[in-house]
Amino acid sequence: MGKIVLASGPDSITTVLGSCVGVAIYHPRTHHAMLAHVVLPASSGRASLPGKFADTAIPDMLQQLASLGICDNSLIVKLAGGSNMFGLPAGPMQVGESNLVAVEAALTKAKLRVASRHVGGNKGRRVTFDCQTGVYRIEVVGAEVVIL
Repeated sequence: MGKIVLASGPDSITTVLGSCVGVAIYHPRTHHAMLAHVVLPASSGRASLPGKFADTAIPDMLQQLASLGICDNSLIVKLAGGSNMFGLPAGPMQVGESNLVAVEAALTKAKLRVASRHVGGNKGRRVTFDCQTGVYRIEVVGAEVVIL
């Protein structure tokens, strides 16, 4: 949790999400992919793993990609997670929704558009991003498998 993983080629990246958001950024020409496991919306100045917070994860991912020479407008963004795991009513304690709003804001600030998403609900997800194909496979606990 809270990590950013970079992979490429035949590799895949997997994590398990509840209220956290899995932000996948993919470069189809080089088959580089990054997956951030965003736990909370805002760092509020706290020094921690950059992937833990929406406001630090997106800039860090873009910086890592830029260090590889990947900074064009062909990046593909896919989202998963942000569940309401505790059945809380809408509001500040609903971490999943807060994470989604913060991730969307950070992506907008970075001028990135979300290509596809499978978010919300009240169940956890196991997600796997395939770097070769760009497929984001989402296994919803006790339910369907979704391919983005």
